[in-house]
Amino acid sequence: MRALITTTFQKEATIETHPTTALLPLLDEEELAALAQDISENGLLQPIALDPQGRILDGRGRLTACERVGVHPTFFTYEQDNADAYVLSVNLRRRNLTKGQTAMITVKARSFEEQDGRSPREQTARSLGEQLGVATAVMGRASIVLQHAPDLVDPVIHGAMGLNEAYAAAKENKAKANSAEVQLAKLREEDPELASRVAEGQLSLAGAWAERRERVEEDKRQRRVATQLLCETLPSLAQVRGTRTFALYDPDLASPGRAVTREVIEHAASALAEAAAVWVERDLP
Repeated sequence: MRALITTTFQKEATIETHPTTALLPLLDEEELAALAQDISENGLLQPIALDPQGRILDGRGRLTACERVGVHPTFFTYEQDNADAYVLSVNLRRRNLTKGQTAMITVKARSFEEQDGRSPREQTARSLGEQLGVATAVMGRASIVLQHAPDLVDPVIHGAMGLNEAYAAAKENKAKANSAEVQLAKLREEDPELASRVAEGQLSLAGAWAERRERVEEDKRQRRVATQLLCETLPSLAQVRGTRTFALYDPDLASPGRAVTREVIEHAASALAEAAAVWVERDLP
């Protein structure tokens, strides 16, 4: 429903802009000067569109041009509830924007809709890419940029960077993020304590893996020492079983600090029992 309203002159700064409209690049000075001259000579031929809240849906440039040449603007209120689709449709078809800019604007507008939880009817902007002749693959690249390189969204929209360049950076960011997620998941399996410190911001992921490697190396060292000690001790002890070695033991000939006493024998027997239990638990031969 279009209700045409002639109103007294209002400066653009006094009228709020609809969030989706604000995504669109402003006219450059050359375009604005040409528009102002045309309005001065022919009047405002296309009224400025407002939503029911009085926000500009379409016509920011026309309003500024009217201000420059002293022409009283006319407005109409767009009453339907698909304001986002209207903004994108009328602007993206008319403006001289690249496919990348069109895709990026559409995708960003879609994200606004989803964040605001608007009704399905208002979310018809989802299909605008196809309506505007933008390939699904291009829309997909714009979505990747929005998700993984949000700082590059506005440069693409304003033409400072091409979509393909931004997409390459976004893919790299995505790969890094996926790699970090995989590494954190692996760390969580191997060392939950270190993973928790990373999650709490106490330790970087790289620092955690460096500490993990140190722990692994220390564990290997300890296992190597333990293995060598047992290999040197137990086979020798097993060899004296059934011989006269125990009967020939002479405490006067023992090395200082190495004497075999009943206490040492009890500890040795306890150690052998522990070893036997561990071998059963680990199913070692």
